[in-house]
Amino acid sequence: MDRTLKIYIGVLVLIFTLIIVIDANKPVPIDWTPTYDTSDKKPLGLYILDHELPSLVKGKKINKIDVTPYEYFEPLYNYDSLVDDYKVHGTFLDIAEGENLDTESVKELFYLATHGNDIFLSMKSFPLSLLDSLKLETKGEYQYHDSDVSSWMANPKLGSQKYNLVKNAGTQYFSKIDTLKTTVLGYQSGDSTRVNFIKVRYRSGNFFLHTQPAAFTNYHLLKDNHAEYAEKVLSYLPEKDIFWYVKFQNGAKISNDPLQFIFSQPALIWAWYLALGGMVVFMIFNAKRRQRIVPIVKPLTNTTIDFAKTIGNLYFQEGDHDNIIEKKIIYFLEKMRQDYLMDTTVLDEAFIKRLQLKSGKDINDIQRVAYLINAYRKHHYTSVESDLIDINNAIEKIIN
Repeated sequence: MDRTLKIYIGVLVLIFTLIIVIDANKPVPIDWTPTYDTSDKKPLGLYILDHELPSLVKGKKINKIDVTPYEYFEPLYNYDSLVDDYKVHGTFLDIAEGENLDTESVKELFYLATHGNDIFLSMKSFPLSLLDSLKLETKGEYQYHDSDVSSWMANPKLGSQKYNLVKNAGTQYFSKIDTLKTTVLGYQSGDSTRVNFIKVRYRSGNFFLHTQPAAFTNYHLLKDNHAEYAEKVLSYLPEKDIFWYVKFQNGAKISNDPLQFIFSQPALIWAWYLALGGMVVFMIFNAKRRQRIVPIVKPLTNTTIDFAKTIGNLYFQEGDHDNIIEKKIIYFLEKMRQDYLMDTTVLDEAFIKRLQLKSGKDINDIQRVAYLINAYRKHHYTSVESDLIDINNAIEKIIN
């Protein structure tokens, strides 16, 4: 490693160290992203609710659902029963920033309510198909100041305390309800008093709809007395098992990217970019070719000739001249067929004339080859070395 490269590496290490020191002493900004994730400790996550819900709904079994409601409940429908029924009974719970239910899941929730189950949804916007079926409409209004919005319960038995839910509370409310089937459970104040919590009867079950999901987040459960409001809202849950939908509450998708965590941390992002930059600098300064001693590579020897000599010597030592003559004749006739497209079945005068015209060889040489081949095929004695030499010489004159 030369001196220049060492200097560049030292500078990069120094810069990297300074960035780490500066970033370590910098205050971490608060992330107000509304994740509604049960494992998220951010202000608008549901980590605290996940741990405190068992104490808020004592005696109720909490089942977390990490697939869509349709995927979870549809297989539990008791098709074998004479009376249509579900194999489970309880309350479906969904707390999210916005609608996170697909069309089939909404239909499944209506089937649940039809069979005596209850649905609790706390979100700022609801699926349109659900609102249409329940004859509801929602609106939002402009929020001038955080202190302008307060929420409280409609039932005097739960107290008249108003809770100032300012962070991410929103101003959505129910602008139209079906008064014959709907019970108002809670209000919020904005420009005027608005309905933000209702109970809607549907067949044998009920829908509990709430427009302030932020009330259940970590921030508000720890802020002043806001936990009281969340407890009052959840007090309307029936004495049944709870099926809590925890998949993609805020509509986010889980990334399988191995660099996800690195890109989520500012310090690691800078470290990643510096590492890439260092690699680029290293490659640039080491791009010039460093000549090394080129070893002498001996060329591969041509063993074809040695092989041919070995085979020839083998035949010669065996004294099998008929075998060699037969192979020479086969080779000659095959070459005539390939090179001149001739029929070699009969080596007569017609064959001799055609071969002379196509090859341009001396007709006496061609006659000699045809004569020797025909004579060899007719003889009934063992060939000697002179016969092999004669046929080989005659063939070589034609094919060379």
